Amino acid sequence: MKNKKIQIACDGGAATGKSTGAKMISKKYKLKFLSSGLLYRYASYLFIKYNPKNEISFLKDKIKKLNYKKLDKLNLHSPEISKESAIIAKRSKVREILKNFQINFSRKNTNCCIEGRDIATKILPNSNIKFYFKCSLNTAAFRRFKELKKKDKKIKLKNVKKALRIRNNHDIKRRISPLLKHRDAIEIDTGKLNKQAMLKKMSKYINKRFKF
Repeated sequence: MKNKKIQIACDGGAATGKSTGAKMISKKYKLKFLSSGLLYRYASYLFIKYNPKNEISFLKDKIKKLNYKKLDKLNLHSPEISKESAIIAKRSKVREILKNFQINFSRKNTNCCIEGRDIATKILPNSNIKFYFKCSLNTAAFRRFKELKKKDKKIKLKNVKKALRIRNNHDIKRRISPLLKHRDAIEIDTGKLNKQAMLKKMSKYINKRFKF
């Protein structure tokens, strides 16, 4: 590991399992992990909570001070935040701020894994390995529903499904950095794989690429 530069990009739609997959390989290969989606959710959370007059200046200041490790302690997966994330992801100035954070992260952490929607195409175009995650909308919605149900007993599956559909449509159709499958990306269909099978499949490509 000391003599290898390992940078892995993981892309895919909402709740396709890319965060789970990226976290598992980050742990196995001792890579620094970053979720692009979590950054956008954090920005949405800030805009909703504080409603700042100058959102761009406000966001720049907050991102400069961001301790990424603390984001897991916030509830950033509500339907309201999902909806707002899809909207702000279309804004070029917001994307530029968060893009710079991610690129700086990859420069500071030579061995890293970043997951999101434009990682292979915009953030880590020279990454050693690119994965693209997919599954059916029903599978993704049920996964997110189970996750949200732990914090909100009143949440309904149909509302979660609707929010995911809207988010994915926004991500695919947006003009700036849309969700795309990179031509070199290895497809991971998480609807057909459990966690261990997913890790095994990803590990096979990583081991082959780096001759582990």
